[in-house]
Order: sequence, then structure tokens, then C-alpha cells
Amino acid sequence: MNIEIIKTKRKTLAIQVIDSETVRVRAPYRMSKKDIQSYLDKDAEWIKDKIEKAKQREKETEGIRCLSALELDELADKACEVIPKRVEYYAPKIGVDYGRITIRNQKTRWGSCSAKGNLNFNVALMRVPLDILDYVVVHELCHRLYLNHSQDFWDEVAKVIPDYKLKEKWLKENGARILAETRGK
Repeated sequence: MNIEIIKTKRKTLAIQVIDSETVRVRAPYRMSKKDIQSYLDKDAEWIKDKIEKAKQREKETEGIRCLSALELDELADKACEVIPKRVEYYAPKIGVDYGRITIRNQKTRWGSCSAKGNLNFNVALMRVPLDILDYVVVHELCHRLYLNHSQDFWDEVAKVIPDYKLKEKWLKENGARILAETRGK
């Protein structure tokens, strides 16, 4: 296993399993190698679990044909048409406003919401069923009310998408393959 250590201005340590062979550690400049190793040892089971999940994801996405640059451009054009309309439709139902909408080809995220209300969505959403796209839109819009995943947040999501857990399950079961197609694994 390759452990990348990146020292930054941050105050806390963060561990990220990149793939089945790479663990990235972001640590404060002042933190010693010994202290970093202590954190890695403490979180060894968590790391092992994430590595196993990464191996499974890699196995599931083996042999997938990646989309060409032209196909990705076409998806992005479609996303720029479709996603803002879905956001515009759901925002009043949730009772929120929003800032800028950005479409990106992200490696792991389906969407995100900034504290300023800007929304980011993955171009890969154009390859999921509309009800799944709507779930991601609603999920991000509900972050305009709660910038966390508290029970209050999930209660808001459920008001609009009562079966949101099924949508999440679908993304967990199918998402790795779809993301691999749009990002080149």
C-alpha cells in the first residue's frame, strides 16, 4: 500500500483511501510522522474496510468502455439543459433559493452545495434514470436548509422524495460503473 502524506495549513488530520493501493493523509505541518502513524494505526480497520470496498469497485468497473471526449461534450450540453430545469422545478417545492449551477465531470461526487448556495452536478447524471437525477437535485437543494446530513436534513429530503433510500441504493449499486464510464475509471 502506498501512503501519500501531504502537509498543509489544516488543523486536523484527514485520511482518504484513493484506490485499492493508495491512502492519502492530509496532516498539519506541525504533526510528526510518529503522530501520523499513530492515527493510521488507530484507523487501520476503517482503512482496511475502505481498501476492500475500493477493490470491489475496481472489480465491478473492469472492462468498462469509457466515453469519448465527444460523447462527454454531448452529455455536458444535455446536462446544461436538463439539470437547471430540474433545479428550477424543485427549489420552490423545498422553499429555497440557490446561486450558480455548475456542471462538471467529477470523479466521485454526484453533486454538492456550497455554503453560498452554489450547486455543482456531475455530468454523469445524464446517464441515470430521471428519478435518480431528481433525487440528487433534491438532495443538494435540501443542503440549502441544512449543510449536513442530520435527521432534519433527511426529513426534508423525504418530504419531496419519500423513497429516497431506494434512490441511494440504486446509486450505490450502479454508480461506480456510470462514473467509471465518464471519468476513465
